[in-house]
Amino acid sequence: MIVNTRIEKICFELRSLLEEAVKKNLAEGILLSGGLDTSVLAVVASKFTLLETFTVAFQGFPAPDVKYATLMANRLHLTNFVHYFDEDELYDAFRTVVRTRKSFDPMEVRNSAAILIGLKMAKEKRINTVMTGDGCDELFAGYSFLFNLEKEKLDLELKKLWEAMSFSSIPLAKTLEIEAKLPYLDPNFKAFAMKLDSGYKVKAEKGNVWGKWIVRKAFENILPEEVVWRVKMPIEQGSGTTVLPSVFDRNIADVEFKEKRSKYLEKDKVIIRSKEQLFYYEIYRSVVGVPHPTDPNRRLCPQCNSNVTRNSTYCRTCGAYPI
Repeated sequence: MIVNTRIEKICFELRSLLEEAVKKNLAEGILLSGGLDTSVLAVVASKFTLLETFTVAFQGFPAPDVKYATLMANRLHLTNFVHYFDEDELYDAFRTVVRTRKSFDPMEVRNSAAILIGLKMAKEKRINTVMTGDGCDELFAGYSFLFNLEKEKLDLELKKLWEAMSFSSIPLAKTLEIEAKLPYLDPNFKAFAMKLDSGYKVKAEKGNVWGKWIVRKAFENILPEEVVWRVKMPIEQGSGTTVLPSVFDRNIADVEFKEKRSKYLEKDKVIIRSKEQLFYYEIYRSVVGVPHPTDPNRRLCPQCNSNVTRNSTYCRTCGAYPI
């Protein structure tokens, strides 16, 4: 009973602080994936404003976000705009993402391209401020690689995530002259999340280990069960862009990949790991230039020679992991 009372108190505090954070970061629209993070924001924000919601999906490929976002929009009586983008629109987004993020990391580009398309969609509807669910996974241990760690190691990895947090929605929105709002990063809510014992973040229930467990518990009687207990799904998977590696494998011939991989290794000292990354690197090379350290005395990525921070386990520029 004491344990349940403690959990109820934390859930109440979480909901109260998040409500204040959302009020301070109210927007006209939200990028709604139908996952836990954006669904929670949609529920809270709907108390104060009539949101328009935006969901994107790669045309012709499985995109689970559409089902869950539609469910949430209908539940909240919100207008949900679903946009199915094609390869041409996606390739156009790649160029903006690579130039803005200065990265040819396949996962970064894949995820950010879907975000950019969603933001463009909002702008076309004359929406100037858009909420995103960025930050919840980092603050509440939403990533599966954290689930089986001992508490001391989990706490250490969370601190690393907090030091490295960077979200593409902010600069991508700026390129469109609109503003991304990130309620989970409100200072008071962020401080609460960082101080919260990680034992409330990763916990077993219903036969599975869950990240963001306390967020789920705080909203389990407010959101539909299938949303509260939806497994964490990266943007690329939810939007359908997770198929891109196989798309590039079909579109780029083996001979071309082998020749260009050797050329860029010899000329630029850059290791290209896949055909998809090759495509992004050629954009990077044309709009940013050949990767090089801004400070040769600092730590370098072994695969692209960009500077990386001392404690980094991956390279933001090329996506090399582990380094």
